[in-house]
Amino acid sequence: MTALSFEVLGVEAAHHAASPTIMFRLRIAEGSGAVVHAMVVRAQIRIEPQRRRYDSEEESRLYEMFGETPQWGNSLRPFLWTHATCTTPGFTGSIDVDLPVECTYDFEVAGAKYMHSLSDGEIPLILLFSGTVFTRGDSGFSAEPVGWEQESNFRLPVAVWRDLMDQYFPNSGWIRLDRDTFDALQCYKASRALPTWDQAVEHLLKAAGDD
Repeated sequence: MTALSFEVLGVEAAHHAASPTIMFRLRIAEGSGAVVHAMVVRAQIRIEPQRRRYDSEEESRLYEMFGETPQWGNSLRPFLWTHATCTTPGFTGSIDVDLPVECTYDFEVAGAKYMHSLSDGEIPLILLFSGTVFTRGDSGFSAEPVGWEQESNFRLPVAVWRDLMDQYFPNSGWIRLDRDTFDALQCYKASRALPTWDQAVEHLLKAAGDD
């Protein structure tokens, strides 16, 4: 049996990926002396919002997710951000590998909504690992699962996520609309000869403020 442990060493944005991607640097150690031929590593990444403080502006932005602050003792609970997978080459002892995590800017996804609401500081994460390890011994190759108890805590700087989104969506945000709502907004925009979607939404907001 292998004796594995996982540690997140750091994180950085992938600058030339096709979609917004954060690279977590993992150190995987094997303590029994087994020769690891390869590994398939899967990670469930959860956000632990109760493990940080929030200023008044952040509290206001997070109202939709967690309700009024007096409710936060019950509503501030860990939730799933995303899943990620990587493979490793063979090693003995330990190895450092990159775990790529694709990020969305869809505000209907809880993780994106939460991260966008933060002004600064860090995002408390827990990475729960699973997967398969392939070892090579005197009798040939064998495969065994990565133990479900493998996990690692990490605090992702908010600045890393914001800088990544600014690379792909500078000064922008994304929302998804039902087709009927989109068609109605398009008609509104065209009937008033508004050149951009921003101006159409701004026009609607001003009209709502005047009522």
